[in-house]
Amino acid sequence: MSQRHLDPGPLTESRPTRTPVAAADVDQAVRLALATLTDALTADWRTTAFGLEWDCWETLEHLADGLFAYAAQLAPARPPLEDYVPLRWQRDRPEGPASVIFVDRAVGPAGLLQALDAGGGLLAAMVRTAAPQVRAFHSYGVSDPEGFAAMGVVETLVHTHDVAAALGLPWHPPADLCDRALARLFPEAPADTDRWPTLLWSTGRADLPGHDRRTFERWHSEPL
Repeated sequence: MSQRHLDPGPLTESRPTRTPVAAADVDQAVRLALATLTDALTADWRTTAFGLEWDCWETLEHLADGLFAYAAQLAPARPPLEDYVPLRWQRDRPEGPASVIFVDRAVGPAGLLQALDAGGGLLAAMVRTAAPQVRAFHSYGVSDPEGFAAMGVVETLVHTHDVAAALGLPWHPPADLCDRALARLFPEAPADTDRWPTLLWSTGRADLPGHDRRTFERWHSEPL
């Protein structure tokens, strides 16, 4: 996620039952993102992403990298509990995102979307095969396979928003997908509001009628 700040507040009992986030949700989020972004293959991806300091290319590269990194956390026979898998993170420029995965810009946006597809596939595969009791480190709290799936969904939905808004593309992911991600990572969020605007609000990207504007700090990655 980008550099925003959110006070997560107390957890509530607003959802007595919920449907867990699954590998199929990662697949769906990435598939929808690819379908939307494919309409902008001839656009200028050097355009600054909506609300960020990164351009659209960097934002999608960061997303692909994040999905890969989440998969990597779950992959070892003994997943790390105190830090990330020790990969070499670097930046193309001082203001850009720190990443492990970089895509050759010479191949164009189609190659970048292929990297996004690959990252989503790797994360979905790990979520499907990891036992529910597996735990792995995340800086917001040690998480489980469902948590990493939910993080992958949220990253995909909101960073696709950042790029789609900058490139003039329509983007409105389905309410049920947003709701499952909200229930897992933002259990303090209101449950009686439109799901997509609520996810944007929870990540500091939009206003929500009847609620103070929020800025992003963290989500609830620990198992519920």
